[in-house]
Amino acid sequence: MLARLIALIVKEFLVILRDAKSRMVLIGPPLIQLVVFGYAASFDLNHVPFAVYDQDQTALSRELVADFAGSASFQEVAVLHSPDRIKQLIDSRTVEMVLDIDPRYTRNLLLGQPAPVQIIVDGRNSNTALLILGYANNIISSVSESWSAVHGGTAPYARLIPRALYNPTLDSHWFIVPGIVALLTQVITLLVVGLSVAREREAGTFDQILVTPLRPLDIVIGKSLPGLIIGLVEGTVIILATHFWFGVPLLGGLVLLYTGLFLFIAAVTGIGLMISSLASTQQQALLGAFLFMVPSIILSGFATPIANMPVLVQDLTLINPMRYALVVIRDCFLGKPDFSMLLPQFAAMTALAVISLVAAGWLFRKQSV
Repeated sequence: MLARLIALIVKEFLVILRDAKSRMVLIGPPLIQLVVFGYAASFDLNHVPFAVYDQDQTALSRELVADFAGSASFQEVAVLHSPDRIKQLIDSRTVEMVLDIDPRYTRNLLLGQPAPVQIIVDGRNSNTALLILGYANNIISSVSESWSAVHGGTAPYARLIPRALYNPTLDSHWFIVPGIVALLTQVITLLVVGLSVAREREAGTFDQILVTPLRPLDIVIGKSLPGLIIGLVEGTVIILATHFWFGVPLLGGLVLLYTGLFLFIAAVTGIGLMISSLASTQQQALLGAFLFMVPSIILSGFATPIANMPVLVQDLTLINPMRYALVVIRDCFLGKPDFSMLLPQFAAMTALAVISLVAAGWLFRKQSV
């Protein structure tokens, strides 16, 4: 029986690796997506185009403008002499912010009174607008503190001293790129496993497998192990690129990381086999895989916090293995967790893996009847 099972596993590897198109799917797209996501996906803002409407026209107001223009977060693209063009520039997306300096700016500073400065932002993207306001507030607060220190003005009653653990520079790539490990591993595993049975059906060889002495459990194992191994190899390549190419620290150790990765791939493999066993053609299997992947990424916390979702949607994320994998992977990269801290995630992925693989075995058994 073991020899027949090994033969089935070898056959699966040969089917996947002999086809040049299959090899390209395994190698090319993951690397391209890793580079695109790694460099393009970011919550940070750089070179935000802004316009200046300086109604004060003094040395102090020009210093404030210089502080904005000299920041890596902003780029001055226009100087306005009237408020007429403000709405036009924002409507056309030429600028995302307008720095409007009140004509009383210098006078109020010299009198020790609050100096009015207005920040006008494009609120169509609320997340971007909040980030811009935060950056602008930091610059204005810094200018205000410097003025108070030099001229003896009223200092703020409290001074914020930020300190970020695990990600001292608050680089959003350190949050996003480890998540890509789970995302791309899921994509590749689902495609490899999800197309396996559908490919056999189209080729007419699936019925031949069903009449062999192999039991449904043997077929599930034989179909699962190649996808599991390929998923681990792909995950390893992405982990190496995340650490050595993108410079994300790997602080939590490889044992916990690979334990979580193995359980995650096992759960995804079971889901892929379920999709594949229900599909009659490779096209149906491909559509089924993407039908699962898109919601699983949205409901995983990859980009938006699960805590911000409605309660019903939060409950739905409990059956999503990627939700737990992201916690494990990000903690292993940026923190130093112990086994007990990650045990709830390990237990959840184990339960999902067992349920999905048992369900896949039941579907295979149903097909063989």
